[in-house]
Amino acid sequence: MRYYVYVSDAKLELLLGQIPPKRLSRLAAEFTIDLKLVSMTVQTAAPPEATRYQRLAVVERAIERDEDVSGLEEPSVWFRGMLGLRSMIFGGESTGLLLFTGAWQGTVIALIGSAHHLIGSGAAPEAVPIGYSGSMLPTLFTLLERDQAEWADRHQVQEADPPLTRRFRQTDQDSLRQVIGCAEQITGPSQGCEFLARRLLVGTTQDPNGRPVRVLIGTPLYIALSGEGR
Repeated sequence: MRYYVYVSDAKLELLLGQIPPKRLSRLAAEFTIDLKLVSMTVQTAAPPEATRYQRLAVVERAIERDEDVSGLEEPSVWFRGMLGLRSMIFGGESTGLLLFTGAWQGTVIALIGSAHHLIGSGAAPEAVPIGYSGSMLPTLFTLLERDQAEWADRHQVQEADPPLTRRFRQTDQDSLRQVIGCAEQITGPSQGCEFLARRLLVGTTQDPNGRPVRVLIGTPLYIALSGEGR
């Protein structure tokens, strides 16, 4: 059994709605799940825990059968892995953005999502700001820029290029370097995790010492603790 720490109800809702009814019925039958429970929609509160994980089982099986799913070496549209990850929340403990980061064979892995999808967060969907999505790259980089500016103020660091100026001419290389800088600020223990995520951006840039480093950014469907990947 998996010990989940993050499950995106928003992605479950989005993906379940795209599975044709007959196929959804067959998938539910494979897990001996009541189709009515799988088909229920999220209104103002998260579904019961048992229903969440039943829905997740169905969606994961559909992704495995219908989508291109890879490992970390050549990430396709969906990728999965087992890895030691550190985490940090930006912009609010329950309604902000959650960033998990780790390293795999010279690649920096960054998984982003909404903090209210953390298991046990207790935040209702209506508490999330309108237009906010932790699964979107613009949200990530807006919050990273704000966090870096606040960090510079606290440490009295004078930036030659203010964040507002960078935002209007940000390239993929800028974005990848920004993720590296943010990952280096995350402290605390690394926990072995397994995950399934949707790829958002992948590329190679340079670290602060000028060395090439590959960066893979994705948004997770789920993250669970494992005994591997530390």
